[in-house]
Amino acid sequence: MGPKPTISPTDSDSKEKKREHGNTPAPAGPFVLFLPTQQPSRYIDRALRPAPHRTSTSISHGEGERSGRPITFYEDRGFQGRHYECSSDHANLQPYFSRCNSVRVDSGCWMLYEQPNYSGCQYFLRRGDYPDYQQWMGLSDSIRSCRLIPYASSHRIRLYEKEDYRGQMVEITEDCPSLQDRFHFNDIYSLNVLEGCWVLYEMPNYRGRQYLLRPGEYRRYRDWGAMNARVGSLRRVMDFY
Repeated sequence: MGPKPTISPTDSDSKEKKREHGNTPAPAGPFVLFLPTQQPSRYIDRALRPAPHRTSTSISHGEGERSGRPITFYEDRGFQGRHYECSSDHANLQPYFSRCNSVRVDSGCWMLYEQPNYSGCQYFLRRGDYPDYQQWMGLSDSIRSCRLIPYASSHRIRLYEKEDYRGQMVEITEDCPSLQDRFHFNDIYSLNVLEGCWVLYEMPNYRGRQYLLRPGEYRRYRDWGAMNARVGSLRRVMDFY
């Protein structure tokens, strides 16, 4: 047998430290060190996140499903064809559809106008489905502007038989299907809307031409857009009756 190899204290200490730390000698030669990649954090503070942009209108070519918007205009009858969704006043709908043959109101009360800028014949619509324009007493398939009527908890209006609030005056707080039957006259030359919004009809039982009356003073019938002083009935603007 040959002589036993001698182990220096330095070599012994080095091997002991390697066993304690679980290290192994580095391989000789060039090597590549791979480090785990760290994915970027996807947490975003909700308080700092910008709010998504919301638009009050959109246009679609789909079928007549409910959109969730307060009012939807359809080019064809029965809620078919291209449609346009709206949730606020709009002075000019002409760029978005060429005709309107059906309307679906999911919430609120609306006034539709035959011409842009809230002019022309007016049509009052509340929540419900209108499969053709005859359902809202329309004279044609032309709808060019719309107005969302604000909610009011109380209603009060004063009617005068002459211009500038002169002559006999009556005050109404409820719907009136016939002014002739109730007050024995059907010509109103001025009026004052004190509370809530009203719809004035040219004929009894809520028929004929319609006019939206918002709170304010109307010194003559031309102020509410009428061609004459004939008033047949009055209705409060409410989401239900």
